[in-house]
Amino acid sequence: CVQPSVPPVPNYKLSMSIPEWLQAIQTYMKMLQYNHTGTQFFEIRKTRPLSGLMETAKEMTRESLPIKCLEAVILGIYLTNGQPSVERFPISFKTHFSGNYFHHVVLGIYCNGRYGSLGMSRRSDLMDKPLSYRTLSDLIFEFEDSYKKYLHSVKKVKIGLYVPHEPHSFQPIEWKQLVLNVSKMMRAEVRKELEKFARDMRMKILKPSTAHSPMKERSRGKSLSPRRRQASPQRRPCRRDKS
Repeated sequence: CVQPSVPPVPNYKLSMSIPEWLQAIQTYMKMLQYNHTGTQFFEIRKTRPLSGLMETAKEMTRESLPIKCLEAVILGIYLTNGQPSVERFPISFKTHFSGNYFHHVVLGIYCNGRYGSLGMSRRSDLMDKPLSYRTLSDLIFEFEDSYKKYLHSVKKVKIGLYVPHEPHSFQPIEWKQLVLNVSKMMRAEVRKELEKFARDMRMKILKPSTAHSPMKERSRGKSLSPRRRQASPQRRPCRRDKS
């Protein structure tokens, strides 16, 4: 029997522009394919230190198995490490459709005054976005408009902090520094909040929310303990990300 071909992990070349490099990463993730099986192949605990999550990302490149949105965020961080001009931060969406709530996450990208994203989804317009949006709110509204095509109403948007480029960091990812209940806000108000946050992010004056600091200490110890399989709670954020 013929072994399925393993997609080569993209390598950055000096001749590449940043948009070309991001496109190469997204193409690689698409070659891994979206995981429709209902089984999560990789355990992603959001509270783990960055160093532990980067080990999981390495495992993804070795195994070449299909991935979901949360795994794509971790893999995107791993593959963009070492590119200090590329800032990465998580963007999470909670949407409502036909009586059910759905959760989805992508990796926001900021570089050279432009925003874009990397990610995986069942829907091609709910994952990667080109590095062409002048403001963070333009990017978020683009996602909101894409959701409308599938009759999903966006209820909440959560924006995390820039992820450090230090792959051995014991710091966990800050997933939700800003939480906006967008369904109860006017677009002008959402834009104002997002732009203030984006400005603070660019000035690097935001610190992880204090509520998370005890968890950081626990995460550090936790990373040394044997890995536990936590199938069901880990599967939830992406199993139902779209209709």
